[in-house]
Amino acid sequence: MMTAMKGDTVEVHYTGKLEDGSVFDSSVNRQPLGFKLGDGNMIKGFDDAVHGMAVGDKKTVTIPAAEAYGERRDDMMIDVPKEQVPANISPEVGMQLTLQGGNGQPMPVTVTHVDEEKITLDANHQLAGKDLIFDIELMKIS
Repeated sequence: MMTAMKGDTVEVHYTGKLEDGSVFDSSVNRQPLGFKLGDGNMIKGFDDAVHGMAVGDKKTVTIPAAEAYGERRDDMMIDVPKEQVPANISPEVGMQLTLQGGNGQPMPVTVTHVDEEKITLDANHQLAGKDLIFDIELMKIS
């Protein structure tokens, strides 16, 4: 029986949950997720979990934060003086914004604090610092 190996293109159905059981993403009721094993486009723990699976195999894996989106980093918290906030934006805690990174790439951030002088933006990935639980089913290897 053929098993998924580095370099294979695979399709999986998955449901991603946090430790409290809340679902943060799922491919169920959508197209399966397709990717090339080992090309670095998936979080390491997910890629590693699919390696060695055969079509039809199902598994549940817990991926520690270090193999998912990393630990939360204090240096990813950014204070922005209020006068530098564009006039068309009324920042509120929880608001999602996109900054342009140094290399021109979009960088999603979340507003975590607003006061008279500044707003604080969190550029950590929303799942940083969290262990992730995935139910994975391998649908196809090509």
